[in-house]
Amino acid sequence: MRDLFKGELLRFRGWAIAGAVLHLLVLGFLARVVDLAQQPLLVYRVFGGVYVLAGLLLGLYQMGSYRRPNTWLNLLHRPLPGWRIAASLLGAGAVLLAVAAALPVLLIAGYQAGMTARVVDLRHWLFPLAALLIATCGYLAGAYCMLGGRRHSTCALVFLVLLAVSQAIGPRVLIVQALALLWLAAMVLVAFKPDLSAPPRSLAATVITALPLQMGVYLLALLLGFGMEMLWIMQGTHPNNMSVPPPGGHNETERMTAQQRMLAGLAVSRAPQAPLWREQVALSEVQPIGSQLAATPVRNELTHAAAAQMEFDDDELRVRWVFSHDRMRFEGYRLTDGRRFGELGVGTDDAAFPAPAQAAGSLPALPRGDGALIAGNTLYHYVSASHQALPRIRLPASEILAGVTPVGESLVVLSDRALYFFDGRDAAAGDALLSPRQRLPIPGRSGDLRDIDLIELVDGYLVSFSFTTYAHELTGVAPYQSVLWLDDSGHVTEVAHRAIGYDYPALYRYKAWWPSPALYALRVAALGLFAVVDPLDVTAPPPIPRRVQLFAGALMLLSLLAAIWLCRRRALSTPARLAWLLACAVVGLPALASLWLLYPAGEYATYRRRLRPATA
Repeated sequence: MRDLFKGELLRFRGWAIAGAVLHLLVLGFLARVVDLAQQPLLVYRVFGGVYVLAGLLLGLYQMGSYRRPNTWLNLLHRPLPGWRIAASLLGAGAVLLAVAAALPVLLIAGYQAGMTARVVDLRHWLFPLAALLIATCGYLAGAYCMLGGRRHSTCALVFLVLLAVSQAIGPRVLIVQALALLWLAAMVLVAFKPDLSAPPRSLAATVITALPLQMGVYLLALLLGFGMEMLWIMQGTHPNNMSVPPPGGHNETERMTAQQRMLAGLAVSRAPQAPLWREQVALSEVQPIGSQLAATPVRNELTHAAAAQMEFDDDELRVRWVFSHDRMRFEGYRLTDGRRFGELGVGTDDAAFPAPAQAAGSLPALPRGDGALIAGNTLYHYVSASHQALPRIRLPASEILAGVTPVGESLVVLSDRALYFFDGRDAAAGDALLSPRQRLPIPGRSGDLRDIDLIELVDGYLVSFSFTTYAHELTGVAPYQSVLWLDDSGHVTEVAHRAIGYDYPALYRYKAWWPSPALYALRVAALGLFAVVDPLDVTAPPPIPRRVQLFAGALMLLSLLAAIWLCRRRALSTPARLAWLLACAVVGLPALASLWLLYPAGEYATYRRRLRPATA
């Protein structure tokens, strides 16, 4: 076992060293140009994709060279159990990937921590481990693609998709990667047998192989649906690319200007003031209310959201401030020479921020160089002259501050639950905490909310909320528009409620559910494993339509009937046949496809005849 392990290391040592050197040169060059520890999510995904590809190619080549019949027999005909031979080969592959993928990342992290003033938190020291886990998952997937049955071996790639779309946050994402690695290792050990074409025999081996295969078939169905949608777009009848969207639908509402949306909402209003309001809207400028947060930052998350701004530059001081999750403060370094400048916290004593903070642009009438910071439920005024962060707006502790928009002489603050109205003149007059004049609850969930449009009236505000963000899929609320009137006394009245139509049929919206409700639930659970619920992305999906449920039930019944016919033509034991019938009835068509792929009629019958003892 030790000799086999050493032999594999010597066999690929040249490639591992060359890969490590090239990797180190690329990272070293990028470290001189940008701060690798503060890149957006897309950059980390690109690097992760490269690590997966490197591991995948190693697994394909290594096991592909052993898969030839004579070579495979010579490999297994050793005085060692099969699992020890597999452990030697796989262990050598993991060591090679540690040298080529993880070691350069560790060296660059050490360089940034020891030789620069850049922020290197504890979470950044986990990057080498993440690189190793991701690359090893790709390696095991490549190994299984070579050793598994030719009809279903690509199902190992399902775990690589999981790594790319997992919603786990912080160090817990490493647990997801480790679980994927363990399952892939189990799949390779199951496939590591003398007859590579033989299907799995034990219950554990069947479950280990069949479940990823069923999920792979499910994802393939979604991919085919995406291809059909591309054809729909090419025909020019897709609601998203029609020159004139379907009337009354959510695409039409989303393409409207803020003024048009407000008028569309008031068109169904029965309020006595509606005609006057329509005239005012037609003659005035309607102000859209935006958000500076695409997602709520979470402490110790390994990467940043796509639009997160965890650093900002003070052009007056020529200083870049970078948020440190360990210190919960901004750490500054000079843009001129890269030397450390100091620390930025809350108030005069630089206290820690209560939540991860990020830049949020500027506020009206602020001095040159000043800006705004958002951390949790609080908005801070960054004072460039004294390099301090002073709290100016604080919402209730249960809410997340998402953005600030100047409207006339007011400041409109958006949270995940409400709009708050502040006097903008008070913001420029001093440094004290501001008190809201009025509060307007959002008539829905923040995840469904797409557009907020506002107009200032003589006696208050007229605000339109359009809930159409996820109207094209099953996670979103039934689209609608609500127009609220907030008078000067703070009283809220709904003056219009417009139901917005769907632009897509129900089967399209629920295309991720009806192929297999069980696998959809498993998919949601897998993606949400160790995830943190983002208050800004909470939705209120409606119940699944009755006709969609009946369609899914019909597919499950069809799968069961087809499985009964298929099991009669496969050499399966009675318990195995009953288990597959139950799986096809519960899981649906993906289970039926996995049954057909795992047990080809001719190959499995031949394999059974080989096991049958000869008779005189």
